Amino acid sequence: MRITNFITVATAILAVTSALPAPVSKTYPPPSGFSVGLTHNKNYKRDTRAELIVLNQRYPSLGLSNHFDFLNHLPNDTDTSGPIPVATYLREVEYYATVQVGTPGQALKMNFDTGSSDIWLSSTNYNAPAQELHLRFDASKSTTFQEDLHLLKFQYGDGSSVLDFLGSDIVKVCGISVRQAVDLSMDESARAQISPADGTLGLGLSPIHGVDGRKSFIENAIQAEALVQPVFSIYLPPARARDGGLRGEVLFGGINHKHYSGELTYVPITQPDHWVIEVEDILFNNQSLGIRSQEGIIDTGTALVLVDTATAYAIHSEIPGAAMTEAGWAVPCSLLETEPTGKMSFKMGGKYFDVPLVDLVTTPVGHTMCQSGIQGGSNKHWILGNAFLKNNYCVFDQGLARIGIAPIKY
Repeated sequence: MRITNFITVATAILAVTSALPAPVSKTYPPPSGFSVGLTHNKNYKRDTRAELIVLNQRYPSLGLSNHFDFLNHLPNDTDTSGPIPVATYLREVEYYATVQVGTPGQALKMNFDTGSSDIWLSSTNYNAPAQELHLRFDASKSTTFQEDLHLLKFQYGDGSSVLDFLGSDIVKVCGISVRQAVDLSMDESARAQISPADGTLGLGLSPIHGVDGRKSFIENAIQAEALVQPVFSIYLPPARARDGGLRGEVLFGGINHKHYSGELTYVPITQPDHWVIEVEDILFNNQSLGIRSQEGIIDTGTALVLVDTATAYAIHSEIPGAAMTEAGWAVPCSLLETEPTGKMSFKMGGKYFDVPLVDLVTTPVGHTMCQSGIQGGSNKHWILGNAFLKNNYCVFDQGLARIGIAPIKY
């Protein structure tokens, strides 16, 4: 999430953005929806420390820097001086898909992110080293690009900022073609070099937007009647899947019943600005930890599960050998060698949704210990990232403001 300051008069920007139409090709949408295959980043490696840096930028209100001191003392090569979203939280991109932007379409690899609602692109307007390894959107080659000369200053939680400029163009995802506001970067950090993605396609709710009045891609698609159902569904298979977890799917306008078992449990969202639902309890091997209910954001932009300090302590107290380190909780790497029988369960909508303990093992820290995929330190919302989504199929229902969840089937 970004805090936005306007360099020009806000009303001028609103006048431009509110006038943007949302045309869509007039073909009737398929009843089953539009399926977009997600490609797994072959160079992806989980890095809990990096993910905490990202989460601190995205959700400054969580107060992570008060819990993890290293966030206050980042060296120049890992701090956030001069970042943009592409350079920042795409550095740990695990899945991406190709999206066409402009006319004729320019093919760009995009991260699909439920924690944001903007579309951010690397741009030819700024020739930074970090962009050399990315395909960059060239607005001058698109006959449908509409330029907004106003610059936007995006302020991050750590005090750093970046300049983008705003425009709009045709964005095509599978069979959905919508005129969409886009942020074109004018500044990038070199850390973007290790990301396979050229930008981000936000699937979050519109109030996340840095510019009030802009609609998200999903909202524009719904308005243009491009979807049979006002939903999108996400399938992120774990490495235990038969294909090694290499192929995920985002299904726009439908639900893929092949990817989950049992029935979907629908849980209403509790906030207008994020995909937030109530987490009623956490169980460890079927035993309640006795926590108070909390609000949790379903966020594909991180692999972590982030909870409050007391809950993180309660969870790791149940894992033999778990220990707190300077960079957060660590668990024995030997959990990877065991059958995935131990589990955590999140209670939502009166049902329980599991995360095997093997999915908590991330980056090695020493000879026998690995960073944990569950960390504490949040003083507000919990974050349920891909460690949760890799075990549970999720349907994001924009029409009825709810999320459907069921155990994943692969």
